[in-house]
Amino acid sequence: MAHVHTVHSGSALGEAAQRALEASGEQWTAMRSDVYEALAGFEKPASAYDIAEAVSRAQDRRVAANSVYRILDLFVAKNLAQRIESANAYVVNAHPACRHDCIFLICDGCGRIAHVDDDRLTDGVRAAAVRAGFAPARPVIEVHGRCAECTARP
Repeated sequence: MAHVHTVHSGSALGEAAQRALEASGEQWTAMRSDVYEALAGFEKPASAYDIAEAVSRAQDRRVAANSVYRILDLFVAKNLAQRIESANAYVVNAHPACRHDCIFLICDGCGRIAHVDDDRLTDGVRAAAVRAGFAPARPVIEVHGRCAECTARP
C-alpha cells in the first residue's frame, strides 16, 4: 500500500526543497541551491564527484567534493535527497515534504532507478528491526535487476 504525496518537478521541485529545508531551521544558501539544482539535473543517481564537477562547471570555479558531501548529508537528513547505498550515489526526493522509507528498483542494465512506496513492506522492516532490539533510523531497500526496457532488448 502506497501513501499519498505530492510529486514536484521543474522549478516547483526546487521551491519545495527550499521550503522544506527552511522549515527544518536550516538556511537555503546559494551553494546548497547550486548543489540541489545540479543533483536534480541528473537522470540517474549521481556521485558527489559528479555533482561537484557539474557545480564547478556552472560556477566556473573548482568546487570540492567534500563540500558537496556535507551538503548531500544535510539533504539526506532533511529528506531533500536519498542515497542509493549500493552505488554511493544520490537522487533528489521528488516530494521533499513527505518523510517516508523508499524502495529503489535499480536497473543493472542502464543504471536507471525507480522509486516505489509500499508502507506495509517498509513498516514490516522497521517492526522486524525493533523486534530484534534495533532502532532503525533510515531503512534503505534496494532491489537490483533489469527494467522493462532493458529486459525487452535482445
